[in-house]
Amino acid sequence: MSDLSSSTITIDAPLAAVQEALFAIQAYPSWSSSIKSSEVVESDDKGQATKVKMTIDAGMMKDRVILDYDWSAAPAKLSFSLDDADLLTGMDGSYSIKAIDEDTTQVTYELGVSLSMPIPAMMRQKAEKTTIDQALSQLKASLEG
Repeated sequence: MSDLSSSTITIDAPLAAVQEALFAIQAYPSWSSSIKSSEVVESDDKGQATKVKMTIDAGMMKDRVILDYDWSAAPAKLSFSLDDADLLTGMDGSYSIKAIDEDTTQVTYELGVSLSMPIPAMMRQKAEKTTIDQALSQLKASLEG
């Protein structure tokens, strides 16, 4: 797997509101324009999504993927990894969430992808960074209203 690209954003919303938005994986299409559909395929005994089928259209990265979600570090961090895809051969990422104060939350999104076709590392990293920055700005916009 490639090195992860990452960005951090500060959101004017309480920690619980940010966690609620990020933990409702099936609702990602409501705030992320890159995620066209999100369907929970499997959940754990706490009702947390552990396997999710998504259709992604993030410019250069267009695919149907199945992601495995890891809740072991939640609520501070939610991680995911690729289970299956049409084009991607790898996808790892995470959202790290921490309160700055009672009304402000910091979110760091890390993402790394591997493609089935040869793409220069610089182009792949630029696409990852664009995807991350867009997702964080859209999350911020949806929570700050």
